[in-house]
Amino acid sequence: MNNKQVASVLNQLADMMEVNGDNPFKVNAYRRAARAVENSRASLTELDGGPEALSGVGKGTASVIKEILETGSCTPLEELRQKLPEGLPELLQIPGMGPKTVHAVYHQLGVTDLEALEQALKEKRLRSLSGFGPKKEEKILEGIRRYRERPDRMLLGHVLPVAEEILKRLREHPAVEQAETAGSLRRMKETVKDLDFVVATRHPEQVADAIVSMPEVTRVINHGDTKVSVMFHQGFEIQVDIRLVSPEQFVAALVHFTGSKEHNVRLRQRAKEFGWKVSEYGIYDVKRDEVFTFADEKEVYQKLQLPYVIPEMREDRGELDVEEEHPERIRLEDYRGDLHMHTRWSDGAHSIREMALAAEERGYEYIAITDHSQSLKVASGLTADDLRRQREEIARVNEEVDGITVLAGIEMDILPGGELDFPDEVLVELDLVIASIHSAFQQDQETMTKRILQAMENPHVHIIAHPTGRLIHRRDPYAVDMHRIFQAAKETGTVLELNANPHRLDLNDYWLKLAREEYGVDFTINTDAHSTEGMGVIPLGIATARRGWLEADHVINTYSLDRLLARLKS
Repeated sequence: MNNKQVASVLNQLADMMEVNGDNPFKVNAYRRAARAVENSRASLTELDGGPEALSGVGKGTASVIKEILETGSCTPLEELRQKLPEGLPELLQIPGMGPKTVHAVYHQLGVTDLEALEQALKEKRLRSLSGFGPKKEEKILEGIRRYRERPDRMLLGHVLPVAEEILKRLREHPAVEQAETAGSLRRMKETVKDLDFVVATRHPEQVADAIVSMPEVTRVINHGDTKVSVMFHQGFEIQVDIRLVSPEQFVAALVHFTGSKEHNVRLRQRAKEFGWKVSEYGIYDVKRDEVFTFADEKEVYQKLQLPYVIPEMREDRGELDVEEEHPERIRLEDYRGDLHMHTRWSDGAHSIREMALAAEERGYEYIAITDHSQSLKVASGLTADDLRRQREEIARVNEEVDGITVLAGIEMDILPGGELDFPDEVLVELDLVIASIHSAFQQDQETMTKRILQAMENPHVHIIAHPTGRLIHRRDPYAVDMHRIFQAAKETGTVLELNANPHRLDLNDYWLKLAREEYGVDFTINTDAHSTEGMGVIPLGIATARRGWLEADHVINTYSLDRLLARLKS
């Protein structure tokens, strides 16, 4: 770690100590040390006499600095993070909320997170504190507004192509031995704040120079031998952070920087049981003064006597609490066919034949054509007569295109009153019926829930598409009792969709995990493609399913055609 990184950790420690109410002299000692480290023209590793050679750094702070340098972690800071409510650090990011203010609202008003702070402001309780008044409250309210209006995290599907291009360039560099994505990107979270990479190299200066020289780099934030941070513009601007480590440290660094923070805390706690410390450099045996390094990530978990956890599941949601190894989660190779797509018959860009050929190129066994139904006039929804003529075209395509089967389906609107857009005599003629909501999003929870349940009770409805209706950053989920939906899916055998569109990813990973574990629901993962290119988002759906702990057998798109048809008929 360089001086600025060490100084940052020291300042974080001082902030958290002040929030906790620690001795002001100790707090100020860490702040002085942070200034000394940051202002030093010499690297900490080059100082004769170590950190204590700096004016303002005493023996106590020097020992903390040495730990940061040697292990990448800070025990006093980690202990405070575990002791204090997890929502407090976020309050420090709000303009006008310094450590002293956070300390006051926490210890005197019991405020532990942003929501509690807003409630206290709403009730005008802050002005009861010494030194607080209406103007202070207004300043904090303005800070919260600015904080909430900060740039949103970017959609995973938007940043992934850029990340893949950067990763490709890194791996092609002659001085790079290994490179991989890290952070929330590698965990495939639905939104990403920045792009993280870990690179193994014996010549970090060469790699660092190559990174900052990329033509898309608009600003260099940090250019060091251990970390390079740049602003990267390729259609949009995003921060890129690249950690440079030795090949021996690569696996440990990859685990560390993949995260999540909560998952890493659990790993550190486990290591502590053995008398070890975990950092990005490896697992350190304190007694033997030995650092364990690893050939792959599985060895890290084996060393800690823990089940191996795929990156998508590293969120501290029980993944380390099982005694046996996790079963294999669904993979892209398991996927056999897309069951939700649109053609030129409604609002799609390509013909049935073109969609079928594109799917065949992907190695699919089957697809389902599910254009919109008649009530969705904005999307040129099909009438019952249109459906009959479309089935004739599907039959022709099935005769002409070998190697793939095209199923006749519909994405049918659930109308505001709960009625379906087609009568049973139309639905019974189709291979696949998807029901979904495209209107009256503002209905109350009871009305919306009954509306969906009514559709699920129809024996001809196989799938409920994008069940919560959310559009990430654009539209909140509509009010619906998901537990009642899951119970009905269990009772009726209705399949729930994970829509792989990057704006939807609906159901999300939380609901997927809950629905499967508590209700045994079956799922389908579809792209909702409106073009042949639209099928390309399926990896996002697979990744979300892995985050939701789904296995291949939980997803009907992994079935053979015969098994799929039998499941639909049942």
